Amino acid sequence: MSSPAANLTPLRSDAPFPDGKADLLAQLTEGLDSERLWWLSGYAAGLARANTAPARALQLATQPAAASESATIAQLTIVYGSQTGNARRVAETLAQRLQDAGIAVRLLRADAYPTRELKQERYLYIVISTQGDGDPPDDARGLVEFITGRRAPALAQLNYAVLGLGDSSYPQFCAIGSRLDERLAELGATRLLERGDADLDIDTVATPWLGRALDIAADALKAQPLLATVTPLRATTASAIGSREHPYAAELLANQRIALGGDKDIRHIELSLADSGLRYEPGDALGLWPRNPPALVAAVLDHLALDGDEVVTHEGESLPLHAWLGGKRELTKLARPFVASHAARSGDAALQSLLAGDNATAFGRWLDGRQLIDLLRQHPGDWSGSELVQALRLLTPRLYSIASSQKAVGDEAHLTVAHVEYASADGELRWGAASHLLAASEEGATLPVYIERNERFRLPADATRDVIMIGPGTGVAPFRGFVQERAAIGAGGRNWLFFGNPHFRSDFLYQLEWQRALRSGQLHRLDLAFSRDAALVTGPHRDVRATTPRRTYVQQRLREQGRELYAWLEGGAHLYVCGAIAMGKDVHAALLDVIVEHGGRSIEDATEHLDVLQRQGRYARDVY
Repeated sequence: MSSPAANLTPLRSDAPFPDGKADLLAQLTEGLDSERLWWLSGYAAGLARANTAPARALQLATQPAAASESATIAQLTIVYGSQTGNARRVAETLAQRLQDAGIAVRLLRADAYPTRELKQERYLYIVISTQGDGDPPDDARGLVEFITGRRAPALAQLNYAVLGLGDSSYPQFCAIGSRLDERLAELGATRLLERGDADLDIDTVATPWLGRALDIAADALKAQPLLATVTPLRATTASAIGSREHPYAAELLANQRIALGGDKDIRHIELSLADSGLRYEPGDALGLWPRNPPALVAAVLDHLALDGDEVVTHEGESLPLHAWLGGKRELTKLARPFVASHAARSGDAALQSLLAGDNATAFGRWLDGRQLIDLLRQHPGDWSGSELVQALRLLTPRLYSIASSQKAVGDEAHLTVAHVEYASADGELRWGAASHLLAASEEGATLPVYIERNERFRLPADATRDVIMIGPGTGVAPFRGFVQERAAIGAGGRNWLFFGNPHFRSDFLYQLEWQRALRSGQLHRLDLAFSRDAALVTGPHRDVRATTPRRTYVQQRLREQGRELYAWLEGGAHLYVCGAIAMGKDVHAALLDVIVEHGGRSIEDATEHLDVLQRQGRYARDVY
């Protein structure tokens, strides 16, 4: 893939820059990705707003510009908070459409938004996801705390709209978007557009919401004629091949089980990106478009007595029903809207009670581990093929942290995947759509993939900085890529890994690689926690912890090594956490304890200290 800025339209020869400035501008933008280009466009718009001479700026206003030369520029700001990249992608789409309509817009990630500017802001769109049990994305914690806290200013001058993203299988669906929407109204701001709450099939809600947001902005911020000829910078469009919309067919090179024995099936997957042009950095994710297991599709068809060969037409697309259910509709994850539709259709009183507004927690517990086939068997109801296709939500891509560095593996991407396979209440096997596709695929098969960049989870630009990596289970995946990358570039900083899993003998993922890295000096410390082993001797190396008591997790290891951990952080180390949301909360609590004990701080000061590290990019989390 060419560098992100490589496809920008060259500056015209009559561009209004003094001699040499056009060349400098070209040098400045060369190689920048879309996020940095958007930031640069916002910075330039801010400079233009500060210098309103008509011959220098695009004039935009809510009212026709006055004859005065001091006419102001009205600018719309888009702020996004994104954990997995979905909110960022939607916000970029909105920004591009607004810019194409001639509206001055700046696009900022939430942790880059200067909160002091909120009281001067006139037009603001927020696109934000909700994680887990009603938590904001990591990059938006500071902004959410500011807006919902006591320091938030009165905002009578602000016009705003909020698009929330979430997962309706969680009780706190789109809770952060809802909180911000209500709080901004409390502060006196004017709501331009009713809040959108998008489920995992994001486009169903996001597409019409973006259309209305564009129409409202175009009406409120009417572009005035340019007083100087300027060729505007444009954000880069996605590559035709290797994008989310047009994935690359990657050949499966290796599919190796690396959890030996026990009840876990963890796979090391290697995929070829040869001739794709796809590039990634350590910390990025690989998106995979899954297919539902054929046995699950057959079970749904059989239970509903539907003909899989029946051709169903929906939104202009005609496919056999088995094709809709195999690759177009979600079968392995139930969503509240479908359960509600099924309850209404079947008249099931138990389901209707479970869906009551004050029963969200109980509903969440009931939903856990259940798939469509379980709902249909436990709460019978009739569906036609076309009704089922219309009611089920879209099958969406799954993201996996990339477990390699391209500097080490070339045109390949490696993954560490937990195969989701379990017995349901009726004793039959259930699978995860993507993990089962990966586990069941044989070498030589092709899989539809794309790169999902993660700018929040990057190695320090200063390679002499130390890094601390906390990745239990498959959360260790990106840190394999980190260590490979640091070895490839000859980084001078030290590398410290905390890893945990239930059992040493069966679950020590990449054990030989970590031990080789220790011997070669590519890894400087390794602390282990095997929670189901009573005691463990891991070998003579002094940097491997020798004993693991029962039920010891990585957070205990952090507390045990707290003095040195704190010393590394105070020395400028970058800290990374990857894994399950619950683990991330436990690790965060342990880090607070370490800072309180070894930094002599109050819990409030320790919390602020971690917040500062996060804003500085020195504390990054990839939790899911």
